[in-house]
Amino acid sequence: MARSSGKLALLALLVAAAAVACPLALAYDPSPLQDFCVADTASNVFVNGLACKDPAQVCAADFSHSGLQNAGDTANAFGSKVTLVDVKALPGLNTLGVAMARLDLAPGGLNPPHTHPRATEVLTVVEGEMYVGFIATDGTLFAKVLREGDVFVFPKGLVHFEFNAGSRPAFGIAGLSSQNPGLVRVADSLFGANPAISDQVLAKAFRIDAATVQRIKQQFATNK
Repeated sequence: MARSSGKLALLALLVAAAAVACPLALAYDPSPLQDFCVADTASNVFVNGLACKDPAQVCAADFSHSGLQNAGDTANAFGSKVTLVDVKALPGLNTLGVAMARLDLAPGGLNPPHTHPRATEVLTVVEGEMYVGFIATDGTLFAKVLREGDVFVFPKGLVHFEFNAGSRPAFGIAGLSSQNPGLVRVADSLFGANPAISDQVLAKAFRIDAATVQRIKQQFATNK
């Protein structure tokens, strides 16, 4: 009995230790091991991110980017334009876990439902107003009309959107918690996939007929 009690005590201790260590083991991004790791875009080395440029070749321009003062071209089917500043546009972001973007919306413009698989996003409206929201995994919609100076956060990986219901152009600046946040547009991914997803799969998923699926697919093929 004493030996059995000792084993149970040891097991309890191991479980407690695992519970304490678990948050550390599941940490998403490690801390940088140097002041900076400017992306070497000419390197053929494949790593989780981009290889570091020789520090002796780094200059201030590697940490700077211009252009977000310019409105994006919203003359498209959605009436929206996202200007992304990720590690490809700003090599100094490499390993730092952040990026940013400018979002422009014409009146009636929409940034269609999409996700960023690697980033949480926080959006600040600078001009105009936007109706924004995200959908939780249980299907709950969290949505709100934002005006100048308002801020809204979209949790990582959740489907979200921005829509300009106002009568004048709107724009905002977003911060993202990844140097390469990724973008998956829901409708484009399903109806514009290459190779195409089976009509039968989409018809059953959306409870429509195959002919309707074909008509929708043609729309996405036209808008590419």
